[in-house]
Amino acid sequence: MNKELLLKNLRSIPDFPIPGILFRDVTSLFKNAECIKELDDTLYEMYKDCGITKVVGIESRGFIMGASLAIRLGAGFVPARKPGKLPAETISESYNKEYGTDSIEIHKDAIEEGDVVLIHDDLLATGGTMLAAYNLVQKMKPSKVMVNFIIEQTARMDYIKSILNNLPDAPGCYQYLNDEGTIIYVGKAKNLKRRVSSYFNKEQQTMKTRLLVSKIADIKYIVVNSESDALLLENNLIKKHKPRYNVLLKDDKTYPSICITGEYFPRLFKTRKIVPGVGRYYGPYSNAGALNALLQLIKEMYPLRTCRLNLTPETVRSGKFTPCLEYQIKNCCAPCIAATSHNEYQQYIEEIREILRGDIKKLTAAIVEEMKREAENLNFEKAQILKERYELIEKFRTRSEVVSPIISNVDVFAIESDEKSAFINFLHITNGCINQAFTIEYKKRLDENDEELLAMGIVEMRERFHSNAKEIIIPFETEFSIEGVTTITVPQKGEKKRLLALSQLNVKQYKADRMKMEEKLNPEQKNTRLMKEIQQELKMDKLPITIECFDNSNIQGSDAVAACVVFHKLKPSKKDYRKYIIKTVVGPDDYASMKEVVRRRYSRAIEEGTPLPQLIIADGGKGQMEAIREVVEDEFHLQINIAGLTKDGRHRTSELIVGKGGECIGLKQNSALFKLMTQIQDEVHRFAITFHRDKRSKRQVASELDTIKGIGEKSKQALLTHFKSVKRIKEATAQELVAVVGEAKAKILLEAWK
Repeated sequence: MNKELLLKNLRSIPDFPIPGILFRDVTSLFKNAECIKELDDTLYEMYKDCGITKVVGIESRGFIMGASLAIRLGAGFVPARKPGKLPAETISESYNKEYGTDSIEIHKDAIEEGDVVLIHDDLLATGGTMLAAYNLVQKMKPSKVMVNFIIEQTARMDYIKSILNNLPDAPGCYQYLNDEGTIIYVGKAKNLKRRVSSYFNKEQQTMKTRLLVSKIADIKYIVVNSESDALLLENNLIKKHKPRYNVLLKDDKTYPSICITGEYFPRLFKTRKIVPGVGRYYGPYSNAGALNALLQLIKEMYPLRTCRLNLTPETVRSGKFTPCLEYQIKNCCAPCIAATSHNEYQQYIEEIREILRGDIKKLTAAIVEEMKREAENLNFEKAQILKERYELIEKFRTRSEVVSPIISNVDVFAIESDEKSAFINFLHITNGCINQAFTIEYKKRLDENDEELLAMGIVEMRERFHSNAKEIIIPFETEFSIEGVTTITVPQKGEKKRLLALSQLNVKQYKADRMKMEEKLNPEQKNTRLMKEIQQELKMDKLPITIECFDNSNIQGSDAVAACVVFHKLKPSKKDYRKYIIKTVVGPDDYASMKEVVRRRYSRAIEEGTPLPQLIIADGGKGQMEAIREVVEDEFHLQINIAGLTKDGRHRTSELIVGKGGECIGLKQNSALFKLMTQIQDEVHRFAITFHRDKRSKRQVASELDTIKGIGEKSKQALLTHFKSVKRIKEATAQELVAVVGEAKAKILLEAWK
């Protein structure tokens, strides 16, 4: 490998540096099926969302992965070969020995304007062939060109191995950097050597981890004293660098907080903007109702100023201010005219701080003591004010208390996660009351488990809300330790279990609300999630993009019809609905009718080359499913999933039957899956029964004239209007018939009734 020439050629391609897959054991890559599968998965993960329409594979080994990748991406494959190895009508690009290649050629019609093209080559030596192919493809004017290659970089792996060998067996944080020196991942470890080395253990790697490892060019680490220090450091480094492959904290900064300013006579107000240096902030409060109730309580108890006057000892003594209306209606204690002393005003502020911290028990004890003292000194008016204040606080406390007041200064955490996100709820309990409640969302990037995400969430919440609680309550046992926490409780019963259940209820509700909001903004997301649920329940290989459902309708075998409804991406596609009159079945044979309809439906689809569904549903049980299976699988040799929908005694959708063994899947009545299946079953039943009624009605009003070829609807109406009945038409003379419908049709009638 000529590294200087390789780098020179690659830099000639725009957007350098470009993606490259780096393997430790490149020399044996194409002798090992497992390695090929690993590489194939990695490439697919990198390019599956790029909208690629053509993959150019450069001979010879570039054909192997290029063709495989094209099939998985649903794109066309274009070979790029040396001159003379392709059919006629090619175009070529020539390079001299400076670039390490002679020339490369592609069929002239292989790439069209507007194509999104990926060029793939394996085991680059000089990069000349890749550069030649890139310039050749650009001549064909595609909308976008991307390149990918495999390169043997033993020096890089030797460097990383030297780092791994020298890592300490100590707690700390590690950082992965790419070729540009950008931090792409930050992690923590109880044992740095064991944790970092595990990323390069091929047997333990997932697809996402392989993608991360392929980008690592350097490793840095920081040793700390304990695992809790590593957790805090990791949280700070992620916030600072925002690495690409770390979980993304979806931080909603719009929740309101309460601010107490740092002025001589502080103000208190609600705000959504945190400005450092203005004062002390309490919150944020995710429940606006609870926040407003707290502000109303403070307003009723403490007559604080609301104005923005610059109140200092000098300006108050100067007497330049006059009291406003708030003072007249007793909502303000008028510190601007010294109606309240600075010490008394500061006492108000300290008591408000106690309320905002949730330490109400200590505050009420102090108020009761002061009330008794004022009463003993015969200051009954002041004692009455204190009594009213005490009653307001007690009323607020009893309304917000959820467990025994013995449980105080405790943090409660619960987590709810899925494939893409994790939601963590935080409750801070003071004297049995919920003093803070908040939920955050993490977007997953790699394969983070709940324990890792919960640890990050705990550090984030405690830091954000300045919690100094010594005890935390969590839903499962864990190995991590948190700085400042002496007790980690996983409750099984009692009041702490109630608190954990309350936190879990909050996080589930928050997740449900976020999903509903996302579904409103992106309705397709709900359908995709539901299609994945169907795929999982029915053990399907593909998403059920197209679903077709069949139903028969007849009365004792008469006027037998059938209907097929089509749902595309879980929405009715009425242009694809079809009605069928049963032609080959005599009598009420539901299974034979189902076979006939399915045979007619899919024989025509195969003949015309129209797309086939991923799921066929029969409005019926195992018998109808078997009838469909015999036609679809035994006759046409198609691999399409088949299911049946049964109803209960009240003729309501009850169960979904799948598989050859007739496995029953119970449907929860309030679930989205149940509602969808009910919609499909009701729709096919409506469509079939409506067609049956129309056919039966036409038969009941039909006359003998309908069977005579050449006598249309207008002629029939004219005859019946004139003669009143078919009997009188038969008795009419030729001249009478000619007078009504003309000579030609009169002749047809006379011949028909000879």
